[in-house]
Amino acid sequence: MSEVVTMGETMALMKAETPGPLAHSRSVSIGMGGAESNFAIALSRLGVAVTWAGRVGGDSLGELVLRELRAEGIDVRGIVDPQAPTGLMIKERRTPEQLKVWYYRSGSAGSRLQPHDVPEEQIRDARLLHLTGITPALSGSAAAAVDHAISIAQNAGTLVSLDLNYRAALWSQQEAGELYRKLLPQVDLVFAGDEEAMIALGLDQSQPHRPLDLAHRLAALGPSHAIVKLGPQGAVAVADNAQFTQAALPVSVVDTVGAGDAFVAGYIAELLAGENLEQRMRTAVRTGAFACQVPGDWEGMPRRGELGLLDSRDPVAR
Repeated sequence: MSEVVTMGETMALMKAETPGPLAHSRSVSIGMGGAESNFAIALSRLGVAVTWAGRVGGDSLGELVLRELRAEGIDVRGIVDPQAPTGLMIKERRTPEQLKVWYYRSGSAGSRLQPHDVPEEQIRDARLLHLTGITPALSGSAAAAVDHAISIAQNAGTLVSLDLNYRAALWSQQEAGELYRKLLPQVDLVFAGDEEAMIALGLDQSQPHRPLDLAHRLAALGPSHAIVKLGPQGAVAVADNAQFTQAALPVSVVDTVGAGDAFVAGYIAELLAGENLEQRMRTAVRTGAFACQVPGDWEGMPRRGELGLLDSRDPVAR
């Protein structure tokens, strides 16, 4: 039985192995990625039993997605949709520092998620349901599936976590903000970047806003945990009738994609373990730091026994 259930779209991923224009790349690698599956992998590696649910196409890319997730010890509730393809994202590292991602997900199997795809029994038995703001932006049926999942969780007493994860390619800030404000009173934990928090709160992004003020304002909408992720500046949290500021760990950044998902997994793993707010935040920034140091969306997610490696001064472990 899984402690955590998550659902959403996982896509196939194509990327060039070296920096430069994709048009001149002579080879690409094929993998997979998606916010919810990145989170599920990070959580599984931290020792938490997790279920992932979603749709993939009846194609080789869908087979790749399901195989990779199962290989990570995840309980996979994957629905193979023969009427739609597996979504695809393509990464181009134009320079060593600049990454561009294209999404080909319109009409994809993942966007055809339906309320009847929701793993109801697993949600009722779980301690926490984790969702992102990406899923309801995919389609009307996917948004209905999110609503259905939240309703099941609330009726069962299962905690609900939401990572806003705004994607400008999917919808406008106004559309996203309206949905965020609808969902926030229904969730127990919310995670957001500072700009995402401003979208949710309907604030003018051209004006400065203190991260802790953003967290307090998010919490005022209903969640008992409000965490604002600040990338290289760390993160702030309002929870347990307290507030906490956590600095980031200095690391050599290779690829930041997936770092936010790793952060959320670290926080939730420690929450389920009964750790206090300070320990939750420390583990969260640590798991996020690991994810940044490896190319790929999820490959760098740490295992529980590796969390102390960032403290080591010896680059070789014998």
